Amino acid sequence: MSEEELQHLIRASQKGDLQSFRALHARFVGRTYGVCLRLLADAQKAEDACQETFIKVWQQLHRFRGDSSFSTWLHSIATRTAIDLLRKERKLHLVDAGEADDYPDSPAPEPCEDLEKAIASLPARARAVFVLFALEGYTHPEISKLLGMAEGSSKAHYHRARQLLQERFRE
Repeated sequence: MSEEELQHLIRASQKGDLQSFRALHARFVGRTYGVCLRLLADAQKAEDACQETFIKVWQQLHRFRGDSSFSTWLHSIATRTAIDLLRKERKLHLVDAGEADDYPDSPAPEPCEDLEKAIASLPARARAVFVLFALEGYTHPEISKLLGMAEGSSKAHYHRARQLLQERFRE
């Protein structure tokens, strides 16, 4: 799909054209689901977050002005939606001081067969920071704002996630 076609779909969707919005959904649902799955490490929850993301996009589409790319705007909504779900389920406790010390010292006893499984097995905070930084390209200042933690905590969680992943792949 060309940039011109994408812009046409966005403008038509902003005017309430459901068929155009369906086309946007079809174009971006795979990546959106992937982001949610990496953050939530649960297929059903990722599906729910992905669906909630597109509901929010439909409701907020009139606010999209094109200052950033549509995919960046959509991606930020998906990320915040998945993080909100983590917070709601109390799996991501966002406390500032000393969090880097609350991870288990050893990796899970079962060896992971691939990177996705290994990432899914990380503690929730480490997984969120790792996915946002390493896979989605957010900076530590951006992550700290998204997750409500100090920038140093974001860096510590990322470092610990990398250590855990390296340990799992050494087995």
